[in-house]
Amino acid sequence: MNQLGVSSNIKQLAERLVAFEAAAQNSSKDDAHATCRVCEKLRRPLTTLTGTAGFTSVLSRALTLAKREAPALRVVQIRPDGSMEGLSSETATAHSVLVAYLLNLLVTFIGEVVTMWLLTDIWPDVPALELSSPRDESK
Repeated sequence: MNQLGVSSNIKQLAERLVAFEAAAQNSSKDDAHATCRVCEKLRRPLTTLTGTAGFTSVLSRALTLAKREAPALRVVQIRPDGSMEGLSSETATAHSVLVAYLLNLLVTFIGEVVTMWLLTDIWPDVPALELSSPRDESK
């Protein structure tokens, strides 16, 4: 785990999801829209589970945590409906950090098994989605 508590496996998974979304739209890997699509795809089922306020709260917390590691995210705002504004190509290196913190919070609140079920349901074409490995000592 890094100093702020996100394992390298979660960071790698976040990077893969952002890259997958960027590739799906034939855009650059650093596309801010890919990060928005990842969060939007997570927003739909999580809003059903927690309501709009619940999802907005979790995404806002992920953003707050991610800003400590990636200060470029300070311009990003979460709207009351859970959508985001302010992501740009200038903040590209921070995009997967935000997604990593969101995934980390999901694992904390609903567990790894349910989080993985949710991710494989949303992204069935992303090969070998996993959060932990046999050598993952954070467990």
